[in-house]
Amino acid sequence: MSFPKHFLWGGASAANQYEGGYNEGGKGLACADLISGGSHTTSRKITAKIEEELLYPSHEATDFYHHYQEDIALFAEAGFKAFRMSINWTRIFPKGNDAEPNEEGLAFYDRVFDECRQYGIEPIVTIAHFDVPAYLSQEYNGWASREVIDFYARYAAVLFERYHEKVNYWITFNEINTATLSIGNFLSLGLQVGESEFINQPDNLQQRYQALHHQFVASAKVVAYGHEHYPDLKIGCMISYMPRYPYTSHPNDVLLAKQEENMHSKFCGDVQVTGKYPYYAKKYFADHGFAIEFAPEDQAILAKGTVDYYTFSYYLTLCVSADEKVTKNGHSMIGGSGVNNPYLEQTEWNAMIDPVGLRIALNDIYDRYQLPLMIVENGIGVSETVAEDGQIHDDYRIDYLEKHIAEMEKAIDDGVELIGYTIWSAVDIVSASTGEMKKRYGIIFVDKYDDGTGTLDRKKKDSFYWYQKVIERNGL
Repeated sequence: MSFPKHFLWGGASAANQYEGGYNEGGKGLACADLISGGSHTTSRKITAKIEEELLYPSHEATDFYHHYQEDIALFAEAGFKAFRMSINWTRIFPKGNDAEPNEEGLAFYDRVFDECRQYGIEPIVTIAHFDVPAYLSQEYNGWASREVIDFYARYAAVLFERYHEKVNYWITFNEINTATLSIGNFLSLGLQVGESEFINQPDNLQQRYQALHHQFVASAKVVAYGHEHYPDLKIGCMISYMPRYPYTSHPNDVLLAKQEENMHSKFCGDVQVTGKYPYYAKKYFADHGFAIEFAPEDQAILAKGTVDYYTFSYYLTLCVSADEKVTKNGHSMIGGSGVNNPYLEQTEWNAMIDPVGLRIALNDIYDRYQLPLMIVENGIGVSETVAEDGQIHDDYRIDYLEKHIAEMEKAIDDGVELIGYTIWSAVDIVSASTGEMKKRYGIIFVDKYDDGTGTLDRKKKDSFYWYQKVIERNGL
């Protein structure tokens, strides 16, 4: 048996994609609440205010706010040891910088954590999962302002004080490295981009990386604060990790793959684990004609606030070519150098399915940092319907998860310290990239559709029962 005795098997979610109740319980407006629905053929739209003719998926999502007891009971039935979730910043501080926290919001998460503990489920809590208060975006230009660092730090301090006896594992920012791509401008950084398409947002490279720097400083301040006041807490980072393969063995392809992987998959982890900027990032900034403005205390803050463990999402690998003659697939969220890998199958959303890539990622990350690792997102998005017999037969999901778990086991045999795995997702939720319900990831089906209709009834898929057995047997 390769999986550790106390391995944290479970499922994952995000408040802005799952929770709903966007204007209930004193919650304020978040940037996610201003992004309309879309599809893999039609981009989501960012609006300055809520427009009645548009559908905003985050407003109800799949309604964890009113179904949390039912859902957590289902997680327990599946045998979850852990549930990775996030807290809505605007449920605690409606504007983001309010004088006092919203007690009704704090009490809601008390109930959620108590429900998890009742079943012996360990909450793994992300403090900010693509979550910026709309007020901070509109009045401060989001993370472009250093003032937001202190607003976030106070928010995190309130969470630690309230929940430190109920939550042991914390994550400061979800997929913080999405800010290395223009897709992160509005949702993760809260930068003002005006009325625009979600995929094709106006971009200012200097501003974007400066805002990311402010998130680094905020994360480090929160980690240092947690270590000082609540030394038993474990506080980690979270990276969207996408290994890059060279399309050929040509040195230019190999070099490009390394450069892209450094800046888009390794850079943020390097800063949060080592407490300093890596050499290649400084070269990247210089090549692109800008420099990061450091406050006098920033370097000391980064060095002091390094994380305890490393978490990441893994969905796919990318293949890149430096040859101008090679046809690129032009994946708009990743960059223009990508090509289809001829050795891999793809999902209907053009994601390369690569279980072995997960073993490669685990070995690369552990070799680099020597910290405990946790995979907090891994899954496949598929359009699926209820069959004539009333069930959801998702053999494709079982096949996907089984092959990835097998590679996790091999990585553990390689010597990697892997402590947990939470599939994406526990329940069907709104897709962050496309705003669809059609793109389903869960092992629990939710009766909710792209037009906003549906009963919100829950139904266990075949993969639910399969995963239940995996957990029961600790991966055997």
